Amino acid sequence: MVDGKFICRLQCPHIWDRYELCQECFGGKDRDMQTVETCRGENVTILAIESSCDETAVAVVRNGREVLSNIISSQIDLHTLYGGVVPEIASRKHIERIDQVIAEALKTADRKLKDMDAVAVTYGPGLVGALLVGVSAAKAISFASGLPLIGVHHIEGHISANYIENKELEPPFVCLVVSGGHSHLVVVKDYGTYEILGRTRDDAAGEAFDKVARAIGLGYPGGPKIDRVSREGNPDAVRFPRAKVADSVYDFSFSGLKSAVLNYLNSCEMKGLPICQADVAASFQKAVVDVLVEHSMQAVEMCGMRKFAIAGGVASNTALRSALEKECKERGIAFYHPSPVLCTDNAAMIGAAAYYEYRNGVRHGYDLNAVPNLRLGQRM
Repeated sequence: MVDGKFICRLQCPHIWDRYELCQECFGGKDRDMQTVETCRGENVTILAIESSCDETAVAVVRNGREVLSNIISSQIDLHTLYGGVVPEIASRKHIERIDQVIAEALKTADRKLKDMDAVAVTYGPGLVGALLVGVSAAKAISFASGLPLIGVHHIEGHISANYIENKELEPPFVCLVVSGGHSHLVVVKDYGTYEILGRTRDDAAGEAFDKVARAIGLGYPGGPKIDRVSREGNPDAVRFPRAKVADSVYDFSFSGLKSAVLNYLNSCEMKGLPICQADVAASFQKAVVDVLVEHSMQAVEMCGMRKFAIAGGVASNTALRSALEKECKERGIAFYHPSPVLCTDNAAMIGAAAYYEYRNGVRHGYDLNAVPNLRLGQRM
C-alpha cells in the first residue's frame, strides 16, 4: 500500500494510475496484494513476443482473439544460404531486430505500452539463444513499465492460433501439432490444460520434409518447396513405408521414411535410373500425410470428440489440409485450421495463449528463463 491505497497496476486492467484503488478488483477490502484474485476485465490487451527460432515476431492481441498487429521479421533468406537455421546467426539477428519489431507492432496497433495489460513471451521450447533474446526483452519491458510478465509455451501458442480466426472454437477438442521440431497429437481439455496422446519418436514431420527436400535438390525450407513441387508429381509413383509404433498407436516415426527416400535415391543413382523430383516429392508427402491423417482420425474417434484442429508450420501444407478436411467431413467432425501465416511462427498465437494464462492468474517473475526442452503442459 502507498498512502492507504493499493499498488494494483500489476493486477488490475481497469485502471492506469499505479496507485489508484480499483473497487471492482478488490472490493475496498484491505488485503495483501499477493492474495488478491486476478481481475477478469473484459478487455485485456497483451504485447506478445516470439523468438524461438528464426522469426523475430511481436504482436498486440486483445482478448485472445482479436489481432491488432502481428509483425514478423523473417531470417529465412539468410538461413537458406546454409541449408537450415544456424542458431548463433539466428540469435544475433534477433538482437538486431527485436526493438524495431516491438516498435512497429505498437505503431501498427496504434497503441503505447501504457495501453497494455501484460507482456507475454515464448520461453520454450526452441533454440536457447534465440529464446533468451525474447525473454530478456520481455523482462526489460515488464520491469520498466510495471506490466505483468507471462511466459508462454511455444506449442500452446500454435494450438491457440486456432482461436484467432475461429471465434466459436472452445475446448475440448483434439489438435494435431506438426512443425519442424514437433509432432504431437493433443487433447485440449481446457484453456491451458492438455493431454498428449502421441508424439514423434524421432524426426518431427517438418524436419523430415527439410531433410528430404535437401536430398532431392530442393533446398531449404523444405516444407513449402515439397508442397509446391508435389502438385506436378504422381503421389503413387513410389510406395514409401508408413511407419507404425507397436506399443503406441498414436505415436509417430518419420526417420524410417526419410531413410527409405534416401535409399531409393541412392539405388536409382547406382543403377543409372532417372529420378523424377516431383514424383519423389509427391510420394514422400503422401506417406507423411497418410500417417498424420490416420492417427488423427483414430484419436478423434477414440476420444469421442466432434471437433478437430491442426497447428504448426506443416499445418499449412495443402495436401494435409485437403486430406483432413475430406476425412472430417465424411465423419461429421468440425475441422479448424489457422491461415498459413498463423501456422508458422508468429507472435499473435503467443498473445492468444497468453490471454488465457492471464485470466488463469499466471504471472512470472524476473527469474523467468529460456527452457529449450520445455514439455507441453510443463509449468515453470
